[in-house]
Amino acid sequence: MKLSCPLSAVVTGGASGLGEASARMLAAHGVRVTIFDLNDERGESVAKEIGGSFCHVDVTDTDSVANGFEAARAAHGQERILVNCAGIGVAMKTVSRDRETGAARMHDLAAFAKVIQINLIGTFNCIAHAATGMVGEEPITEDGERGVIINTASVAAEDGQIGQAAYSASKGGVKGMTLPIARDLAREGVRVNTILPGLFKTPLFEGLPEDAVKALSASVPFPSRLGKPEEYAELVEFICQSAMMNAECIRLDGAIRMAPK
Repeated sequence: MKLSCPLSAVVTGGASGLGEASARMLAAHGVRVTIFDLNDERGESVAKEIGGSFCHVDVTDTDSVANGFEAARAAHGQERILVNCAGIGVAMKTVSRDRETGAARMHDLAAFAKVIQINLIGTFNCIAHAATGMVGEEPITEDGERGVIINTASVAAEDGQIGQAAYSASKGGVKGMTLPIARDLAREGVRVNTILPGLFKTPLFEGLPEDAVKALSASVPFPSRLGKPEEYAELVEFICQSAMMNAECIRLDGAIRMAPK
């Protein structure tokens, strides 16, 4: 589909990082964007800058998501694009040792469940809501396309590091459900794809020492730097506009393959 007005889009996690870059890119094409996020101040600010709207949405809460989509559609009409960027990560080994006593300590199950709930179930929750709305609309291309859904997984879905059991499981789930959901929606004219980013310069890296950032940058084969959120948005743009891009999981990582730690 061609990115232009009067298309509408919803971007989860759109107040910062990859989601913000995607929201800004879509708005630059004239797409009417609604940002879903928990950061009210930042979300409102970005939405105002791009001429879009903001909804305080917790992707793990069914009512919150439903209310968010209702508000987005009231403001801009049925979204034809969904970009799922909301997510979190934790670093915790399956079994760790107490530094003082040496006692074994198991992975906190509540922390594991929270990551799955946000990254995997939250992503599916938004997919289901968006797709249900999309399939009720008339096609917008000669191919019969009604919409496109773009998810965010991670290279950790394929080469998770030590301490990433929960994160890798959640992102592996996003990757794994891409094909069956695309097949579910194929006859309805809704495409589904997933991006697997590598090391990107997002708020996650802002608190790291400069030496740590340099070391991480050097680990990327080429280009040897952190990815830019705008480069993620460029891939979102391509996926939106390329009708044959469907059911694909695309690594965007500068050829990095993550070491164990």
